[in-house]
Amino acid sequence: AAGVVNGVGHYWGYRNFEAQDASTNLSPWGVIIGGEELHNNHHTYPTSAKFSVKPYEFDIGWVYISLMQKVGWATVKKVPPKLQLGDVKLVADEKTLEALIANRYEVMAGYARGVRQACKEEIAALKARQADVSVLTAAKRWLHRDAEKVPAGALPQLAQARAAHPALDKMVTMREELRQLWLNTSQSREQLTADLQAWCRRAEESGIAALREFSLRLRAAQA
Repeated sequence: AAGVVNGVGHYWGYRNFEAQDASTNLSPWGVIIGGEELHNNHHTYPTSAKFSVKPYEFDIGWVYISLMQKVGWATVKKVPPKLQLGDVKLVADEKTLEALIANRYEVMAGYARGVRQACKEEIAALKARQADVSVLTAAKRWLHRDAEKVPAGALPQLAQARAAHPALDKMVTMREELRQLWLNTSQSREQLTADLQAWCRRAEESGIAALREFSLRLRAAQA
């Protein structure tokens, strides 16, 4: 059964996080094979003893582990990290950078929600003008994905949608710039912190509400 989930869990289901592979969650309820149905969560946090991350998700394996921990039969070493928020800092600093990198999957999931909401609003505006929504509707599932995970067949529609909607194009561009903060391992912490500060300034001066709100939340992140 686990082998079936491992295969199917890369082609069908829902995705909480942009993991390094194409894994998906088959179901929000991990019961039959100890929680492995939550495949995307598991691949995102492979060393975590707990596979469920959303309030509506259930991991039977975590129930067993929690019970064993209560009677001293198990020790939990790792669970999925949870982004902590405090006061909004005047500028992002090294601690903000640490929090971003440590919680990058959760941060990018939040960014994806902002992109989807902005796309939804763009589609609603097009419909209100009785304009064609087919291109944006076809491209919307790829706007918040890593570039290397977008299939070649979707690239023309994605490029067309971005060209027609500057705000969405800006959000996609800045998403990739943000991702480079943890992918660019050759840069010093000081340089990465400066890059993060510059990113926040551009986001807040972009005139795009979703970017400004995201940047303010990012500046409130705590390591």
